[in-house]
Amino acid sequence: MRALISVSDKTGIVELAKEFVSLGIEIISTGGTYSKLKEAGVKAIEISELTGFPECLDGRVKTLHPIVHAGLLAMRSKPEHMKQLEELKIETIDIVVVNLYPFKATILKDGVKREEAVENIDIGGPTMLRSAAKNYQDVAVIVDPRDYETVLAELKSDGKVSLDTKFYLMQKVFMHTSNYDTMIADYLKKERKDEAFPETLTMTFEKVQDMRYGENPHQSAAFYREIGKKKGSIVDAVQLNGKELSFNNINDTNGALELLKEFTEPTVVACKHGNPCGVGSADSILKAWTKAYTADKTSIFGGIVVANREVTKDMAEEMKKIFLEVIVAPSYEKEALEILQSKKNVRVLQLEDISIPQPSSAYDLKKVNGGLIVQTIDSKLLPENSEIKVVTKIEPTKEQMEDLMFAWKMVKFVKSNGIAMAKNKQSIGIGPGQVNRVWAASQSVEHAKELIGAQATNGAVLASDAFFPFDDCVEVAHQAGITAIIQPGGSVRDEDSIKKCDDYGIAMIFTGMRHFKH
Repeated sequence: MRALISVSDKTGIVELAKEFVSLGIEIISTGGTYSKLKEAGVKAIEISELTGFPECLDGRVKTLHPIVHAGLLAMRSKPEHMKQLEELKIETIDIVVVNLYPFKATILKDGVKREEAVENIDIGGPTMLRSAAKNYQDVAVIVDPRDYETVLAELKSDGKVSLDTKFYLMQKVFMHTSNYDTMIADYLKKERKDEAFPETLTMTFEKVQDMRYGENPHQSAAFYREIGKKKGSIVDAVQLNGKELSFNNINDTNGALELLKEFTEPTVVACKHGNPCGVGSADSILKAWTKAYTADKTSIFGGIVVANREVTKDMAEEMKKIFLEVIVAPSYEKEALEILQSKKNVRVLQLEDISIPQPSSAYDLKKVNGGLIVQTIDSKLLPENSEIKVVTKIEPTKEQMEDLMFAWKMVKFVKSNGIAMAKNKQSIGIGPGQVNRVWAASQSVEHAKELIGAQATNGAVLASDAFFPFDDCVEVAHQAGITAIIQPGGSVRDEDSIKKCDDYGIAMIFTGMRHFKH
């Protein structure tokens, strides 16, 4: 038997080669791998000795040769193939151990230039892998060092690698080369910067973990991460306490983090089932927590809490009093972490770059039966180079404008149809996911009065994620004591809502931008 070994990741390769030699397997090797084996005293044939052709072009060409690929692709079960090999004086290759140039590590380096990235595109490696994998019945091809032991165990016990294992290794090869090619295509697409949606869309992700279950216990699930520098995402958070994150934990935490990124002052966001349930901003993170918690003491139970400042001891003591699933912050005071870690089940995560937003070119994906719908993320809060427009006779005060923008940030992340109310930079009532807007408005008022108090909505402001098709939402707002409204505008009946606001002395502004979230 003969094995061809050419690896970039040399983990365990000397030990594997020594085992091969002990089993009577002849080794062919290339470049740096050959040098490493030679230094370790492992007998090997250099690839140029096999092909009779020297490595050239700075090593760009070494394995791209008929002697190599005929030895890989010849089907042992076909007499005509074996006869041709004999006539050409070519011997078969039975095992291939190859992993590829470190393209991923190269593009993740700071300041990497295109020339360096392109130079690290492997050509000969993927070609050998594909040749060997196509002929999996006759060739065992190993791309992952974690599979060395499996192959060695079968060689030692049976003198060969089983067909089932070869098929498993074949599948792994094509997944590996597909991932490798997709990384290259994705890098080059980003380099062009002029085509948001290419004619064919290839994406690749790496598994972080298998999950206990999906959205429901009868669904299976796994967590994958994008390849690249994705600062500020839950993928990069370090878990300091608690059980492993569930499917719903990750989904809800991601939504809470995206809302948190809209704020620069100390802010706490509480989230439940993908919707914010309590949001507070203040001059300290403890005060922000108090606002977020008192906004909805019921829904926050079993929820997600994210903060954009260090969690203090005082804040941790308050948080400990209730059941929370996940807490995320950029850092924790030593005493705060000790307090939170005393609750063994709460998942405590540290995300240092918590405020870094996604790039505006990032994709938002939704799987539908038979396809995928893809859009760029909703990265804007207001239209560029466009001022918000006061459409009523009365203008909002400075304090009302601050609350209107606070509510506008919130409603952007409330499922549509969505309404969000705020007062003194605190969420007061949130009405998510209703099939008509007046229901969402009525629900937000009802919840505010039930959870905070009968006077909770007096003097508050209201934000709607899309325009008012009728003036009924203004009527609901007036009955609740709302003093200012922010909405996109754009209905054919805008004047009805404007007139009703003027009648009731409510200030209203149009943004010219909607934020549907389905």
